[in-house]
Amino acid sequence: MPFTAEQLTQAKTRKQLIAIAKKNNISIAKVLDKVKYETELSMLQSEFVNLQKWVAENKMRVAIIFEGRDAAGKGGAIKRFKEHLNPRSSRVVALAKPTEVEKGQWYFRRYVKVLPNPGEIVFFDRSWYNRAVVEPVMGFCSKPEYDKFVMQVPEFEHLLYEDNLKIIKFWFSISKEEQKNRFDARLSNPLKRWKFSPVDMKGQELWNDYTHYKEQMFSKTHTNFCPWIIVKTNDKKQARLESMRYVLSQFDYTDKGESKISLLPDPNVIMRYHRSVVQIDI
Repeated sequence: MPFTAEQLTQAKTRKQLIAIAKKNNISIAKVLDKVKYETELSMLQSEFVNLQKWVAENKMRVAIIFEGRDAAGKGGAIKRFKEHLNPRSSRVVALAKPTEVEKGQWYFRRYVKVLPNPGEIVFFDRSWYNRAVVEPVMGFCSKPEYDKFVMQVPEFEHLLYEDNLKIIKFWFSISKEEQKNRFDARLSNPLKRWKFSPVDMKGQELWNDYTHYKEQMFSKTHTNFCPWIIVKTNDKKQARLESMRYVLSQFDYTDKGESKISLLPDPNVIMRYHRSVVQIDI
């Protein structure tokens, strides 16, 4: 049963509204969950503003990679990460398919050109890891191209690490059932239909192929200097909050913890890749 107009008029504070809800047996669990999420998100975003200022002042270079199956929540997470940041020292990279000229160049060249400059944070909505999963599954690269890529990635990332570029690699992990639900939601929403592509249509059909190449990617490119961080949850909001906590926990920036919110990510959601980790997108 929803609130009546009279009940809403009577409530002057949140506590009064909650009291009226309890008295009249009105369920407000979803509303309270949303308020909690929005409050935590705002506090974490304020911490990110402090982090960005510190990164700019210290001329650091930070690249945050968002990978995962289609509809895993990468774009939504990036939107919340960047929402209140200064656009002069933060940007999103989401490269289109390579041109004919780029196809004839060293694979990593087009990504080198968009790496962060001193004092900048760059969010990669997919990255060079397209060649690790999507391209071999969809037949967009040859086996020799794939083999060369997985051999070169650790060396490439180690060079960046030695050059003091901080890379954080996220894999957003969702179940097959959740992916289907999100695909259906996209198709039924005219504002989100643009997100659905022919590649997405193959996501469910080729699920096991994606799983195979995903596991190969982890085993060949998970390193101590550039580890894979698994974000394991079907809850989009939880994925956003916990991935933000993880990034913030990796830096000792000025005024860290000023918002008083916990910056320790939930270990049940955020974890380094390891073969013993139970995943939900197998």
